[in-house]
Amino acid sequence: MHSILAEQDRRDRIALLLGIALGSILLWQTALGSLLLYPFTILATWFHEMGHGLAAMIAGREFERLLIFSDGSGVTHSLGPANGYGVTDALIAASGSLGPAIAGALLIVASRSAKATRDALAVLGAALLASTLIWVRSTTGWLVLPGLGIAIMLLALGRSLAWRSFVIQLLGVEAAVSAWRQFGYLFSPGGVVGGELQRSDTGAIADVLLLPYWFWGAAISAGILVLLWGSFRLAFRR
Repeated sequence: MHSILAEQDRRDRIALLLGIALGSILLWQTALGSLLLYPFTILATWFHEMGHGLAAMIAGREFERLLIFSDGSGVTHSLGPANGYGVTDALIAASGSLGPAIAGALLIVASRSAKATRDALAVLGAALLASTLIWVRSTTGWLVLPGLGIAIMLLALGRSLAWRSFVIQLLGVEAAVSAWRQFGYLFSPGGVVGGELQRSDTGAIADVLLLPYWFWGAAISAGILVLLWGSFRLAFRR
C-alpha cells in the first residue's frame, strides 16, 4: 500500500510540475502573463544571460556585464579577440538556452537528496547575489535579483524538506523552459532587446552554421526536452 501511495505521489508531482511549466510558457507569451510571473520572468532572463556570459568566459573572453531590462529582456556583453572559429560564437549563442536547461536539470536531480537540495539552493542563491555584484549593471537586476537570491538562501536554511524539494524542482523546471519564455524569439531571426533590434540567438547560430534559424530553434528545443526527461527520470525513480 505504501509503495502504491508513493508512486501516486510521484505521478502527481510530475503532473503538477509539467502543468506549471506549460502554464508558464503560455503565460509568458502575453504581456499580462509576463507581468504575473514577473519574478520568474526576471529569473528566466538571468539564467539565459548567465548562460551566455559563462560560455564566453569558458571560451576565453571577458564577461563584462549583464543587463536586465524592466520588460524582462536582457543582454550580455563580453570582450575578447575573435579566435577565427565561428563555431565558438555559435556555442556561446546556444548557451543562452541550453545553459539554463542544463542548470535546471541539475536542480531537478538535486531534489532527490535532502543534502543536495539544500546545497544546490544555497549555491543558486549565492550565484544570484554574486553575479549581481560582479556583472549586473541595470536597475531592474539590482532591484529584483538580490531579493530572489536572499529568499532562496533562506529557503536552503529552512527546516521544511518537503517545501525545499518542491521549490528546487519548480526552479529547475522554470530554468529549463526559460528558453521558451519568448517562443517567437527562439524561432525568429531577431527581436527587440532593450528597445533595440538585435539578432536572435538562433539567428546568430544560423549565420555561422548555415542551417536556418528555425532548425536551430527546433534542435535546442529537442535538447531541452531530452534534459527535462532525463532529469525527471533520475529525480523520480524509485
